[in-house]
Amino acid sequence: MEWVPAVFIAFKVSVLGIGMFLAIKWHYDKAKKEKGPASQRAVLWAGGKVLVVFVLLLAALLSLAFGLGSMLSIDLTPP
Repeated sequence: MEWVPAVFIAFKVSVLGIGMFLAIKWHYDKAKKEKGPASQRAVLWAGGKVLVVFVLLLAALLSLAFGLGSMLSIDLTPP
């Protein structure tokens, strides 16, 4: 039963990662077809910003969760 959350989290991260990649690729190809290289750079720049914000928010959430867990004396060490 302990493996279920790990599998679900791995599945969720992979599905969201693939979806994000395909969304950026679709916008990139659309910009390439319509407006040229300047628009492609804008799409890649926006995708990079989204990725950086996502990683920073994930790091903040993890630190908040582990900080709250240690404040409540919850043992969060791996088995």
